Amino acid sequence: MKISKILRKWRVLVLIFALLISIISINYQFDTQGVIIKGVETNSTAALAGISPPSSNLAPTNYEKIISIDGKEITKIEDYTNIITQINNDQTFRIQTNKNLYVLLKTNTSSLGLNVDNVPNSNIKKGLELQGGTRVLLKPTTQVSDQDRDDLISILENRLNTYGLSDVKIKKADDLSGNKYISIEIAGATKAEVKDLVASQGKFEAKISNDIVFEGGKKDITFVCRNDGTCSGIRQCQESVNGQLCTFEFAITLSQEAADKHALITKDLDINVTSQGQKYLSKTLDLYLDDNLMDSLQISSDLKGKATTQIAISGPGIGKDQPEAVQDALKQMNKLQTILITGSLPFKLEIVKIDNISPTLGSQFVKNALLIGIIAILTVALIIFIRYRSLKIVIPVVITQISEVTLMLGFAALFKYNLDLAAIAGIIAAVGTGVDDQIVIIDEIRSKASEAYASSVRDRIKRAFFIIMTAWAVGVASMIPLLRAGAGLLTGFAFTTIVGISVGVFITRPAFAAIVEILMED
Repeated sequence: MKISKILRKWRVLVLIFALLISIISINYQFDTQGVIIKGVETNSTAALAGISPPSSNLAPTNYEKIISIDGKEITKIEDYTNIITQINNDQTFRIQTNKNLYVLLKTNTSSLGLNVDNVPNSNIKKGLELQGGTRVLLKPTTQVSDQDRDDLISILENRLNTYGLSDVKIKKADDLSGNKYISIEIAGATKAEVKDLVASQGKFEAKISNDIVFEGGKKDITFVCRNDGTCSGIRQCQESVNGQLCTFEFAITLSQEAADKHALITKDLDINVTSQGQKYLSKTLDLYLDDNLMDSLQISSDLKGKATTQIAISGPGIGKDQPEAVQDALKQMNKLQTILITGSLPFKLEIVKIDNISPTLGSQFVKNALLIGIIAILTVALIIFIRYRSLKIVIPVVITQISEVTLMLGFAALFKYNLDLAAIAGIIAAVGTGVDDQIVIIDEIRSKASEAYASSVRDRIKRAFFIIMTAWAVGVASMIPLLRAGAGLLTGFAFTTIVGISVGVFITRPAFAAIVEILMED
């Protein structure tokens, strides 16, 4: 039997082993009911209940999955949202996951601090174009060193994670001119959120006159209240010229050094008495964000010259009606809390490019890519059949094409590489190169000369692989410059192409040659 002879070839065994590793790495899931926990906000209700955010190195199919809430089964995101909405404020409830049981208390804030998503059907991580979200390319306004850029990336990661955004991918990017960039991809975020969080420096200062009392960051602020209705939330709403205005307020705790500075600055201030008999200091505590006055707070006369560590921060939210104003106030509060916790960026950034892709469009990209891939494989099979009139040639070609795609997807899953449109283009380019190589092998094997056929086949395969290896070296060399070109936007295409043609040359081409050699024996 030729099949048993084929399976004894070591090159074929290497291909089978690589395919098994790829299939295990992809780990396709047939049961995708439930929702997974993709992110947990710092100091949120969920975090206080003991729910931990997933590690960045965790495979998607291993994310913690919510099975039920208060005994009600969760099969999709809509179930989760509906049940959480029905739970009253100040009410406890239970979340059962595949790993643990958690008891949470719902406060009067708008979020539990959980970022959830549908259960993935594999370990293949989709890039921005395939799952939707926002990509922004940032450039420092001044010359920075590699260490400065690394420090900036750490602060940005902390800021975005604290804000509650998950699936955040931040990486360095350079172009051929030596310019330094930072590329950020955030799934499920809007352009407005990304601009507010990463384009603004986030320099927070609290001043009395021109004296800085405290700044955002861990040096001056030791605690920021979040997701706790007793010290954080919406305090009042009222009509304004533009509709409704709602005021948020949350408590912070200052370091002793900042408290002492407050005492020093306020000790010589005068005390003013209002018409209602309330006593305040003559100067206000002015809150600035990126050098823009955000709010001015009256200072009680009781705090004159005192090293107080407890401060209440407030600010406005505006909308055409009260619900919209409340949401705007909550959004502004969350942003300010995040900046106070993480501190300001060390230097200013400018947005070079920003793209936003909807999840619906990303889903359509996946369907189109699969459809085009199937059509391409069938078209290649048809053309090869017309050329050679032999299924013994067509079937190995199709199997090899499918194997190459599987190996590249397995590589991406194993090394947690994100597949975006550029990477898919690289896969298509690699498979196309593979078809060229297979035709070279077929033509070499089929062409018979005067020497004995059994010995000439090996020589012809060697000649074919000389051509293939030369083409591989040229292909890799041509892709290397693209790894850095375009500020990293072409990296996915170049890297996937290099991996694809390398997998073909060292795994699938040798196996294909061994299979065709046996099938075409007289």
